[in-house]
Amino acid sequence: MTDLRRVLDRWRQLDVTVRDLPLALVPAIASFVPAFHGLGTEIGALPTRPFDALAVVAIVLQCFPLAVRRRWPAACLVLVFLGFTLDQLRGYHTLAGAGLAIALLSAGVYLERRRRMVAILLSGAYVMLAVALDLVGGAERADGYLTFYVALVLVWAVGSWLRAIRAAEAERRLRVAEETRTAERTRIARELHDVVTHHVTAMVVQTEAARYLTGAPDRLDETLNAVTDTGRRAIGDLRHLLDLLDPGHDTTARTPSLRELRTLVEQTRRAGQPVELTEEGTPSESAGSAELVAHRVVQEALTNALKHAHGRPTAARVRYDDREITVEVSTAGASHEPAGARQRPAGGSGRGLVGLRERVDALGGEFSADRRADGGFVVRARIPTGNRA
Repeated sequence: MTDLRRVLDRWRQLDVTVRDLPLALVPAIASFVPAFHGLGTEIGALPTRPFDALAVVAIVLQCFPLAVRRRWPAACLVLVFLGFTLDQLRGYHTLAGAGLAIALLSAGVYLERRRRMVAILLSGAYVMLAVALDLVGGAERADGYLTFYVALVLVWAVGSWLRAIRAAEAERRLRVAEETRTAERTRIARELHDVVTHHVTAMVVQTEAARYLTGAPDRLDETLNAVTDTGRRAIGDLRHLLDLLDPGHDTTARTPSLRELRTLVEQTRRAGQPVELTEEGTPSESAGSAELVAHRVVQEALTNALKHAHGRPTAARVRYDDREITVEVSTAGASHEPAGARQRPAGGSGRGLVGLRERVDALGGEFSADRRADGGFVVRARIPTGNRA
């Protein structure tokens, strides 16, 4: 089976002319077999004539152009019809006459331009053939010519139908490819947002806080060290993201998980945000994408707290279940910062919450982000793990 598949793959890699050559050779060879003489297509009701030199010309014209039926369908159809005309007027009635149907079907499928003109010219040429056959003594009735013409029209229609199917399939593939590219760009944008925003926001907040610590060298040094550590983590996460974008990356590479929440919370605390983390239950070993999405929800919520509610008490609660992960991150509305110590909030595009909602919805979960009565903010998410009870 493997050898056969390898042979088929090599065959598909050949030029279309080479692949279509057997389609030309088989009817040509069969036409010279004595037992098949006179058994080909016949219109005009002329008596069958023995083969001569012109019979060879008729066979060649009807068969060998089929090798270029996909590359030059119009030229193929013209040559085959000329051979068919010679075949019928001379009364050879060879098996090569089947080449007309193949050429006509191929033209219906592969002809790109001037299709209507080709159809009209072919119809006119057929009328001229019918008249010529009648003049040389053909006994075919008008309904016989009409029936054969209808058959030719049906073959052309089948080719046009196959062409429409091919075009629709090509359009569908282009649409799927474009949707895939759009989805990939969206995924990359989300990952960049999630990876960069949290670290950069923490660095901005820490740097702003350093302005108020010029009189306390120890605390200033600690804050600057925190900025340095945050920058290094940002670089590491960006490298990891770039590795994921590499087509040859290891698909088993590390991705953020709920087990890193404590590190995330600690980093947020070092940026000056009082965060209390509460975890209930045990993370499921088969949570899959739900674990990454839950991590991103907490990360984005803490980033927003740093941006818009710096210094306000923030509570992060994560409850693990075999069937779902529930996340709630809330920020108090009243600031507990000393007067004059409030920092300028960093601006936001709103992309983070929209991206989170799309991530959660994609897994069939629920997401909400609402303002609290005291002016604070709360983010809630219920993320199914895909496990069944």
